[in-house]
Amino acid sequence: MSKTTIPTGGLADDAVNLTSKVTGTLPVANGGTALTSGFFNGITECDMWRYTANTTGDLDPIASNLERVDTVFDKIGTGMSESSGIFTFPSTGIYEIVFNAYSYIDGENRDGAAHIQATTDNSSYTDRAKSTTSQFHASSSNTSANATATLIFDVTNVTTHKVKFTWAVVNDDARLYGETGATLTYFKFTRLGDT
Repeated sequence: MSKTTIPTGGLADDAVNLTSKVTGTLPVANGGTALTSGFFNGITECDMWRYTANTTGDLDPIASNLERVDTVFDKIGTGMSESSGIFTFPSTGIYEIVFNAYSYIDGENRDGAAHIQATTDNSSYTDRAKSTTSQFHASSSNTSANATATLIFDVTNVTTHKVKFTWAVVNDDARLYGETGATLTYFKFTRLGDT
């Protein structure tokens, strides 16, 4: 015979065993926080930085004129740390990294390339993702374009696993463009899950 009510005395402490007696996905209780081990917590880290200047020529790395986006945005979690263009992760995990370079020209045909470089030994950086623009100056007005590079990076050690961003041009007419009041050239970091 099945029971639909719990006796007045309640249940014994060992009557419900979530470790071995429950299978499948457990929902979050109404009003719960789902902070206990084994529950999915959603995105725990998301941070966004931007470039705030207009620059001609190569940048390796992009090390100045950087700020965390502060226009209608606040980071989720601890956020990234930056020093001399080197970005350090706040915790281990698998991260999606996006570098969007906003470029413009006021001369002839020009190319620019956005690179995401990473290290796993805190020393040797190599290209892990790259995107290029190819711009043709077709009128008397400036011509703009975006190059977007994306990397999925497994950060198993926050001391050794770091990233930097570089910008390379064919010549100085392909300029990296940024502002402080709007996000044009930016770097986005999202922790997708555990390593």
